[in-house]
Amino acid sequence: METLTVALGDRAYPIYIGRALLERVDLLLPFLRQPRVAIVTNGTVAPLYLPRLAGALRHAGTAVIEIILPDGEKFKDWRTLNSVFDTLLERRCERTTTLIALGGGVVGDMSGFAAACFQRGMPFIQIPTTLLAQVDSSVGGKTAINHPLGKNMIGAFYQPQLVLADTDTLTTLPDRELRAGLAEVIKYGLIRDLPFFEWLEVELDRLLSREPAVLAEAIYRSCRNKAEVVVADERESGERALLNLGHTFGHAIETGMGYGQWLHGEAIAAGTLMAAQLSAQLGWIGQQDVARVERLLQRAGLPVRGPVLEVERYLDLMQQDKKVQDGRLRLVLLKRIGEAVLTDEAPASEVRRAIAARFARA
Repeated sequence: METLTVALGDRAYPIYIGRALLERVDLLLPFLRQPRVAIVTNGTVAPLYLPRLAGALRHAGTAVIEIILPDGEKFKDWRTLNSVFDTLLERRCERTTTLIALGGGVVGDMSGFAAACFQRGMPFIQIPTTLLAQVDSSVGGKTAINHPLGKNMIGAFYQPQLVLADTDTLTTLPDRELRAGLAEVIKYGLIRDLPFFEWLEVELDRLLSREPAVLAEAIYRSCRNKAEVVVADERESGERALLNLGHTFGHAIETGMGYGQWLHGEAIAAGTLMAAQLSAQLGWIGQQDVARVERLLQRAGLPVRGPVLEVERYLDLMQQDKKVQDGRLRLVLLKRIGEAVLTDEAPASEVRRAIAARFARA
């Protein structure tokens, strides 16, 4: 087992990464304020892992409330969130009851937002079961639900008590979900860690084969990058925005196509190539760099072109981005592979050209 710490002072918390951690309740019990928890999961994850986690907790003397949500991005909304509150209230949960998120990014985001809101804040624990959640969404305290007009537009910054990433849960992850998670892994190399990007170019096939040691290394290095950025800029006033490489374009794809049609990582991959294309048009990187990024994403089995939405539709949806400031669209672009920058200096004409250049081709 590897351990990282997100060093946020009195709100610091550990990230545990390794195999066979799901039943290691000794890692969870020190963080419980009372011997009762509510586990939020979904209908896909529940039959796979809920009995093991709940059983281990009950065996240790902890009462467990089970909340099973429908699976899918389209359910990351007020109605589903309210069903979590309904159960917490019906079961007389208290401010000191711990909420545990067992699942992927949707479960983690919604559970964290529920925990932030319920009685103005209850403790919660992240147990991510997808690669994307293990390397990204479970770390850093971003919680949210979607709105029909924009992804993750309603939420809160709320840090977990700990993150427990059991890499064994990735053995049941569908190939498409695994590949989607790799988009966020590759992102870390692109924005701040060239040696990691180069390592991924060498080890990608072993990652796709789910070799445990290589998966654990990728998760550890991703989480280390994420933790360093979060500690430097917890509430995204500066550096943390760089973690959104490809996200402004990608969120537009997710919203424009309908939540769940494109997986988050798939949309981010296509959006990353739009950002790389725009960076090249501005003269910051060369077309050979764009081609290098495209090769890695393509090897990972990810889309490298976005869906054919109207260019103006992309731009309209991108204006809902949380990085928009004083009405100006700010984008994360590449100065080079391994160095990203947040800028509002890209001319709208160049943004349009980059989007059009990265459309899907028949």
